[in-house]
Amino acid sequence: MHDTIWHKTHAATSLNRILPRLEARFANGVDTNEWEGYLNRLRLHFPRLFSGLHALYGQHYDFFYHLESVLASTTAMWIERPNELKALDALRETDPQWYQSQRMLGAMCYVDLFANDLEGLRERISYMTELGVTYLHLMPVFKVPEGDNDGGYAVSSYREVNPEYGNMEQLAELASELRHHGISLCLDFVFNHTSDEHDWAVHALDGNTEYQGYYRLFPDRTLPDAYERTLTPVFPDEHPGSFTYRNRLKSWVWTTFHNYQWDLNYENPMVFKGMLEEMLFLANQGVEILRLDAVAFIWKRLGTECQNLPEAHTIIQAFNALVRIAAPAMVFKSEAIVHPDEVRKYIDENECQLSYNPQLMSLLWNSLATRKVDILNKGMQRRFSIPANCAWVNYVRCHDDIGFAFSNDDVRDTNHDPGSHRRFLAEFFTGRFPESFARGQPFQEDPLTGEARISGTCASLTGLELALNSNDENCTELAIQRILLLHGVILTIGGIPLIYLGDEIGMLNDYSYESDAEKIGDSRWLHRAAFDWQRAETRRDSGTIPGRIYQDLLRLIQIRQQNPALDRAETEIVDSGNAHVFAYFRTNGDHSVLVLANFSESQQPIEGKHLRLLGLRKSVVDLVAGRTIVAAHTLEMEPYDFMMLSRPAGRRAREAQSHQCLTTTGGSYYTAW
Repeated sequence: MHDTIWHKTHAATSLNRILPRLEARFANGVDTNEWEGYLNRLRLHFPRLFSGLHALYGQHYDFFYHLESVLASTTAMWIERPNELKALDALRETDPQWYQSQRMLGAMCYVDLFANDLEGLRERISYMTELGVTYLHLMPVFKVPEGDNDGGYAVSSYREVNPEYGNMEQLAELASELRHHGISLCLDFVFNHTSDEHDWAVHALDGNTEYQGYYRLFPDRTLPDAYERTLTPVFPDEHPGSFTYRNRLKSWVWTTFHNYQWDLNYENPMVFKGMLEEMLFLANQGVEILRLDAVAFIWKRLGTECQNLPEAHTIIQAFNALVRIAAPAMVFKSEAIVHPDEVRKYIDENECQLSYNPQLMSLLWNSLATRKVDILNKGMQRRFSIPANCAWVNYVRCHDDIGFAFSNDDVRDTNHDPGSHRRFLAEFFTGRFPESFARGQPFQEDPLTGEARISGTCASLTGLELALNSNDENCTELAIQRILLLHGVILTIGGIPLIYLGDEIGMLNDYSYESDAEKIGDSRWLHRAAFDWQRAETRRDSGTIPGRIYQDLLRLIQIRQQNPALDRAETEIVDSGNAHVFAYFRTNGDHSVLVLANFSESQQPIEGKHLRLLGLRKSVVDLVAGRTIVAAHTLEMEPYDFMMLSRPAGRRAREAQSHQCLTTTGGSYYTAW
């Protein structure tokens, strides 16, 4: 209580001292109403900003100077913000949870692999609007070193676009055009580290002590050795340890990921201010969703794993407060591929409003391999629930490998050994396990434990590659159903579904990377092929495999976007009564659906009496198949069947819907149980 009162008192005192100076410096020439609106946001969010920055930097003798400097930078960036984006700020403040709408559909791609460059991407906007995309995540677009650059995650400048893609002006124009088509732009913000070619690192290499303080440098191995007693290397095959010696500095540099990626030192308040300015610069280019890369690693403490430390959360919360002040249309998405319990800690309205859901991703693949949903049920029942004003970003796969980052406790509670179970999954998805349908490759395989992460496209991992190579029509059909099953779940379980572009047309593994000197050894390039536009041309022909996948996926997307039961709805994981069938309710007021997903290649029965225990009647409507089902005794699910069950509308509901002139697909079925 004493600390709370102290912080409130000193926050108020500090703001009263700073505001007159901000007004004298910046208010002249600014619209009075706009300025007052800005000050209102500043007053609202300043107490938690002060609390966070004081916790991080309060011990510095010049803390107040840094605090005022941060607010001056924030105010200057807000003044530079284009009017169109300020209008978007106002719109989003009236609907701050806009990202929870069932209209949200995410897509992700590499600019060069999808459309060559930014201008080419503008020409492909129609493809995304046809699919129903409302959120486009472009993989790293910033200037990077030639050669090794970690697929774009070694950033040399946050204010310059990779010249192969275009320039920053073109990126801002793309963001504006996407917005005019109802699509929010998402970009990566790599804020744990920079490239060793970033200006800050170059100045540090040149002997500038100020910029050397932006990184973590050690004159000998004493402290690095002490830290590494409790650190786990991220890429042990390529980069053992977490430090790299640079002879120009005569120092060891902290490099968590690769030796050309230098970790930033957030104990230095100038680093916080510098990265804030880069963040707000991107907001002013029209970025609406900022993916915070590697959030778990941004603070270090001796004697710990240097992951998920409390200060990492405090830094993000402080950034959040400043964005709420200067660019409230932008939200954060966390990328934390760590234990599921730690992932959830980053999700909060005052931290990251959105978060990747790696647990769901890994457990969906687990259920495909085992044909069982026991671990999936455990994980989702325990950890799917998050604050009501936040949302998961659910995905089948992304640009990265598939890691099995589920909880060991969940595995043990279903009578499996975590180590042997992960070895089985590695064997299964690399096709080594007898009768496996998957054709993936291992990534960062541990020869001692046999565990590995997995690379591969959705189509190849679900069996389509094997089926086509063996010319087996039945296996082809099963593979297509697996693809649709996985996407059906991410489209309906709650949150924002994210599709890696190419999966919607069933693109297969690309083995050509093995002959590319810059890519060989990194199996993730197996699923990072150039988008196959020739294949995409067949997407409207349901007689082709790409057309079959695309058309059926498009139907699922349309059901999602038109169904009020999925709009900002609650999710409740339930027991289907069948070990192979995953089940959950989506409920929004008077609207509700029960989703059933069969993870087996055989028919699976659901007892009618069990369905009635869940509140269903004997007659239900499957919105996916578009038919009424009478399940008096048993509901039979076909192999890899995906169902959305709704109770048929009664006379009163039909009359109400007719009165409201509802015309959405299946609208007459979207009524309460």
